[in-house]
Amino acid sequence: MKTRRINADKPHLWKADIAASVDRFNQWFMRFAPEAFRSTRVETTEHVKTALLATHDLRTLNAATLKANPGALPTLRMCTAPPLAVDRLVGLADVSKNLVGRMEKGKLPTKMSATELDAQLAKACRILSRLLDRDIFPWLDNRKAPTDHERDRASTIVADRLCSAVANPIVRNAQEQRQLALIGDYLDKGGYRKQVHPPGRPLTEMEPGTYSFRMNLAVGKAHKVNIPVDVVIQPKRLRKDRLPILIEAKSAGDFTNTNKRRKEEATKIRQLQASYGANVAFVLFLCGYFGSDYLGYEAAEGLDWVWEHRIDDLAKLGL
Repeated sequence: MKTRRINADKPHLWKADIAASVDRFNQWFMRFAPEAFRSTRVETTEHVKTALLATHDLRTLNAATLKANPGALPTLRMCTAPPLAVDRLVGLADVSKNLVGRMEKGKLPTKMSATELDAQLAKACRILSRLLDRDIFPWLDNRKAPTDHERDRASTIVADRLCSAVANPIVRNAQEQRQLALIGDYLDKGGYRKQVHPPGRPLTEMEPGTYSFRMNLAVGKAHKVNIPVDVVIQPKRLRKDRLPILIEAKSAGDFTNTNKRRKEEATKIRQLQASYGANVAFVLFLCGYFGSDYLGYEAAEGLDWVWEHRIDDLAKLGL
């Protein structure tokens, strides 16, 4: 049973839809992205202050301090001039990448000896101390404790650096939440209800008229792996194969990034088809900078999509 194509077979509509999609993303970005960034910066500023206090405002930057506060490392990397990427710190300090990777997650290695750990932390501290941005932390040259104002100012600057390093993920996460909320509202109004499908039960037993967000689906024959699907919807009127509709929510703030990542969806649909059949209904929900090159590639791979600015096209999936 082939699902009727919605947009993939209508290239004469792509140009207008691309323009409308770009406009919609830009309007959202100007209204909401600054607030998403600001709220993250406020939270990040508090993390920076915590790291500063843990290191006595960078005046006690040694192995013992880092061992007691491994989660401070991302902040400390942004306290240098220039700010250090993970790989740059690993190279300059000649320390284990696993050590730095664990500390970026607030943890320490479990298999490294105490002696080796102290030696590696000391090397990292030497590099960090040598490169500290003293324009941001003037109290280091004055050899006295900072004022509250100086600490607040320094924390805000470092937080900006941290947020700038993850600005795209901040915006992408906020946009993804918004897209899922839009789909949820559409389905709720159509009489569907959100309900978690028990992990151990087959997809074909998903209850009609229900949907779930971020479900892991097992794919593969000999070697099973789980792949995440953003939205899984079981229509009220079951398909002949009783499989639900699978939707991947995608947004993009520039054309370049989408072309770099377009193979991800193609790989995912091939995995799903190999495990659930060639007619599995897997569609994209798009908002933002998705150009003709991207759309043509996805259409050639057998993918279809619904534009966010024409969300009512979801009805064409049999919902």
